[in-house]
Amino acid sequence: MDVAHILQQMKIGETPASCSVFAALSRIHGRFEVEEDPERSALILEETAELLSLAPLDWLFPEVNTDLRGQYLALVNSFTRYAALPLCDTDSGTLPARSYEDIPAKAQAVSAVLLALSVQIQKALEDQNRPAVRSLVRTLVPTFCIFSITHLQKQPWTNSASRKSAFELLTSVVGLTDSRSVQELLSGKADEDQKGVLGPVLDTLQPELTKESWKRNQAVKHVFSWVLVQVGRPCLTAYLEKVFPPSLLISDDYRTENKVLGVHCLHHIVLNVPAADLRQFNRAEVLYHALFNHLHTSEAALIQVVLPCLLDLLSVLEKPPVHSSVPRKPNRFDDVLRHILTYMEMEHKLDLRRVYAKTLVLFIERMGIVIVRHLKRLERVIVGYLEVSDAPEEKTRLSILDALQKTLQIAWPRMERRMDALAKSLLRFLVDVSSESLPTQLKEQLMTQASHCLLLLDHCSKGKLQTLLRELDSSCVSEPVLKCIQKVTAAPLCQ
Repeated sequence: MDVAHILQQMKIGETPASCSVFAALSRIHGRFEVEEDPERSALILEETAELLSLAPLDWLFPEVNTDLRGQYLALVNSFTRYAALPLCDTDSGTLPARSYEDIPAKAQAVSAVLLALSVQIQKALEDQNRPAVRSLVRTLVPTFCIFSITHLQKQPWTNSASRKSAFELLTSVVGLTDSRSVQELLSGKADEDQKGVLGPVLDTLQPELTKESWKRNQAVKHVFSWVLVQVGRPCLTAYLEKVFPPSLLISDDYRTENKVLGVHCLHHIVLNVPAADLRQFNRAEVLYHALFNHLHTSEAALIQVVLPCLLDLLSVLEKPPVHSSVPRKPNRFDDVLRHILTYMEMEHKLDLRRVYAKTLVLFIERMGIVIVRHLKRLERVIVGYLEVSDAPEEKTRLSILDALQKTLQIAWPRMERRMDALAKSLLRFLVDVSSESLPTQLKEQLMTQASHCLLLLDHCSKGKLQTLLRELDSSCVSEPVLKCIQKVTAAPLCQ
């Protein structure tokens, strides 16, 4: 089928010569906007894709002025709205999966049209290299990006076919801008002083990321977060004013999944924006209070993202001491750790205990010697967590043993006075593990770590633990436990 036949079939002209591309696009746009029959709309999309694929480049891009760029953009926006998600008017911001049943097919049809247009633009750039066509790229790329990212992720409104089409479109867009990756497409090329499309993309999303509107379209938050995490240092700093408020807004929602997504965005910002910029205008303080409020939750999924984010933020808020000999005053590190230890003591949910135990190791490492301020409560937490199994993986007890090792290595001058309680707990732990039905490799790992803790504890006590262990009645313990004790007693004394 040639172009003239397609134009006749679409009833917009006899030949390319008798109908300009501007007029053709205008008529297609007008017909598509008023069409209510889904089958007719799908046919218009199919015919438009065919027209764009077969039309000569000179006809498609005769003189790319403001009017023609506007007409292309209007048509593209009309097509992308056709595959847009239905709006949600409920406070939850979610719709049942059946609401999105027709979206994947619509998205595929629109992707085909946009991909056809993208291919033709690429040919025009390669064959003629006209600056005017380059201006059309800058006009259309933000819309292409947002549409493809909307349908790229695994969500209720996508399927494997629609995701594949969206990926092909995004790949084509990367090529249009001479970028080597999506990250470069968004961030630009610093070595060539070429700006990316992150700014226009965020500007397009901005009206839908307000307090009143961000829940109406379920895809917006996912597009925003996907785009955000693709951009790192130093590019992200220039867009801090555009990405910080929406991230904070999403994290402040009452739904856990939104809180997690928002904190995920905020953590990326903390990691990729200089500390000075985060401290400016009290941003870091605002973020600290928002994150600290999340610590009262009982949702493991949220605590799992909040604690690492808070830990990295504290390094921004709290400056290291000028000199190692200068005493470090209590600060927000202490406040957060005190809160965590309080919650750890009374927590009974295994999934939360797992998260807390894993993060405790990171706090001990980051705080260093000032962990001695919390040894009394830390000891109670370690002893209590060693007593409770979270089989079959035993992640909690492995993390707690790691935390104990770090504490013994860092705060060793203060650990001798805690030798009795910790040694008894570790020995009980060895006896319990040796009798539990655990995989052999895991059991060996637990007992090896516990033995290492006993060795460190012996060093802290300058050999006093060895003396006590030699006095144990070997007939009262199993062979695996006895081997662990012998490793400690056979170690050279630390003077």
